[in-house]
Amino acid sequence: MTAKKFDTDRLVKLRALVAHHQYLYHTADAPEISDEAYDSLLRELEALEVLIEGKKSDISNAVGAHVSDAFSKVTHRNRQWSFDKAFSYAELEEWIVRIQKLIASADVTVPALTYVAEHKVDGLKLIVTYKDGILVQAVTRGDGSVGEDVTHTARTIKDLPEKLTAVVDIVVVGEVWLAETEFARINRERQKNNEPLFANPRNAAAGSLRQLDAEVARTRNLSLTCYDIDSVDVKKSDLLEPASQMDELQLLKKLGLTVNPHAKLCRNQKELETFYELWSSKRRTLAYGIDGVVVKVNDIAIQELLGYTAKAPRFGIALKFPAEQVITVVESIELQVGRTGVITPVAYLTPVLVDGSTVARATLHNEDQIKRLDIRVGDTVVLQKAGDIIPEVVQVVLALRPNTTKPYRFPKKVALCGGDGSIERIPGEAAYRCVSLSSDFLHLKRLHYFVSKAGLNIDGVGPRIIDQLIEAELITDAADLFILTVPQVEALPGFKLKAAQNVISAIEGARVQPIERFVTALGIDQVGEETARIITRQFKTMEALSHASIEDLAQIHGVGEVVATSLHDWLADVGNKKLVGRLLQHIQLTTPKTSNSSSVFSGKTLVLTGTLATITRDEAKGLIRAAGGNVSSSVSKKTDYVVVGEQAGSKAADAKTLGVAMLSEDEFLKLIAGE
Repeated sequence: MTAKKFDTDRLVKLRALVAHHQYLYHTADAPEISDEAYDSLLRELEALEVLIEGKKSDISNAVGAHVSDAFSKVTHRNRQWSFDKAFSYAELEEWIVRIQKLIASADVTVPALTYVAEHKVDGLKLIVTYKDGILVQAVTRGDGSVGEDVTHTARTIKDLPEKLTAVVDIVVVGEVWLAETEFARINRERQKNNEPLFANPRNAAAGSLRQLDAEVARTRNLSLTCYDIDSVDVKKSDLLEPASQMDELQLLKKLGLTVNPHAKLCRNQKELETFYELWSSKRRTLAYGIDGVVVKVNDIAIQELLGYTAKAPRFGIALKFPAEQVITVVESIELQVGRTGVITPVAYLTPVLVDGSTVARATLHNEDQIKRLDIRVGDTVVLQKAGDIIPEVVQVVLALRPNTTKPYRFPKKVALCGGDGSIERIPGEAAYRCVSLSSDFLHLKRLHYFVSKAGLNIDGVGPRIIDQLIEAELITDAADLFILTVPQVEALPGFKLKAAQNVISAIEGARVQPIERFVTALGIDQVGEETARIITRQFKTMEALSHASIEDLAQIHGVGEVVATSLHDWLADVGNKKLVGRLLQHIQLTTPKTSNSSSVFSGKTLVLTGTLATITRDEAKGLIRAAGGNVSSSVSKKTDYVVVGEQAGSKAADAKTLGVAMLSEDEFLKLIAGE
């Protein structure tokens, strides 16, 4: 099949798929995919349409939805538009240059452009008409030309007054939204009543507003934020008709309508970027969801000069936040072997920008996950990366699957394993592992881990140096590191005296270690940093640990039989015993400090998310552990606190949904200090 034929086939499938999701989102209020995944599909459709057909279609230019027959139809006096989207600062700059050229081509003299940046609230557009200051009608956007009369449910919104503070005729545009706390409450009730759950707050807000029974909407505590004026007649009031976007917001507020308090006047792109970055990091602290920043030319006269395209106003653009879900294609599936011999399938992808970084690989976890999603080479997939979560494939877009794809089959052998390369399913688990752990590759991986930040953290001795030492036969295992000399290292290719001295100094600095870090560095399957810490609180020496039975270990809270068996069997192995003995000839172990039992964090579980300003994440973990607390990597009902830094990831949202207490960095440090 030629590339052109493939593109044409994909275009046909994409167009049908986008139309399907448009209907589900706008008309049925029942989306199947995230807004971000839909945006990704729409962008690809637009690009293929221009490439193959030379123009966009009615599908990609569509605004809003078909109007339901369940509601009275209302023709808008002013067409309702949807903003074009930008996904990078480069695209924002292109928009600014484009409008500057349009102004120049109109041969008019205008003052220096200013812009208004506002939150792009994730809700349902509502157009509200007041006559003589009295509410007379509220209409959904519909398809942009015709909307649905939802006045009966709109009257239940607490932010929508029946009477304005002045006698004016005005058509107001706003966004109906549902607070995250209300969304969680409604879904809990629906779950209790065995009703389908709403997919997200926007879906719930739309479903509530488009109710035939106003009392249903009243119980859902909808909110409204107004941001635009379609038309206004101030009549005999002392109010002035607005000349700018900021004037419009001030007038709306004077009339008693709710506006977003965070709108900001910006003089240039740099100030727009500053506003965007501020709210990109703080958006999860808001009561409502936002998925970007809307930028508009401030001067209304210039807005009118710029006008509209077939789909969107030229004077504004929506700068979207980095997508946490995007669409991409699986180019191959390969198996990676970890230091413990566990085999992880990895999807190699067409590179795509997700959550602010370019991603070309994603874990597929295990064979069961591949079968569950039926992921195949050539598939179009939904890729997710939220905050500090590793990218993963969460869904296959079956409508775009090529006819030539075949189900993926796990091999019986993997070359990087030891022996004959055979692999086996781990009993009771979904993962496979190497039957033999004797390969040079696995040995090297374990050495890399030993010196890594997660292990002994021997700064300056990374994988490249370990590889050189192995190749030169200067070391055969981790214990050999501690008998290296400066002349030996200096003799390696690319090394000079100072660099060799730095390596030896780094190794010397690792001769005193907390026992929990030492146990972690051994790279025992199932025994990570937190598990090692929990275990060494009970068994404070390697001698005591080596004599512990599986039953003794399994009784420790947070350990369990699987972890206990893995640790016990590793320590009982003759070769491992010799390695530990040799290491202890060079490393002095320190025992865990006794925690302050009166600390507010004693026995509590904390999760860290985002970037901390005054301390590193490792330092924060150390403070928590010193206070007798535990650090977890995920939020659950058992989590006691989530410490929220800047650019917090999805863990903050999880905490809000589950009702887990959240602490700012300042609050956390004050509690640690006992204030």
